[in-house]
Amino acid sequence: MRVGEIVGKVTLSTWHPQLRGASWRLVVPFTLDNLNDPDAKRDEPFVIYDELGAGNGTLVAIAEGPEASAPFYPEQKPIDGYNAAIIDELRDELK
Repeated sequence: MRVGEIVGKVTLSTWHPQLRGASWRLVVPFTLDNLNDPDAKRDEPFVIYDELGAGNGTLVAIAEGPEASAPFYPEQKPIDGYNAAIIDELRDELK
């Protein structure tokens, strides 16, 4: 699971029938450098399935690959990325 920031919304003209009731968001995942320095270079954005209602600028926990469709078991949804949680705050307790 990775942490990322929502940077946009994706609009589809057609979609798989099992994907109704949610939205698609464009997310930029953070690297360890981004967590320590917000101005560090970021990874490429990608699209995730969002049932939680995240908006632009929201920090989210991203499940990818087979884990992304795990919350829908036994139904399998054709997704590669899923918004698993909205993050209110990130803290480094080790400092």
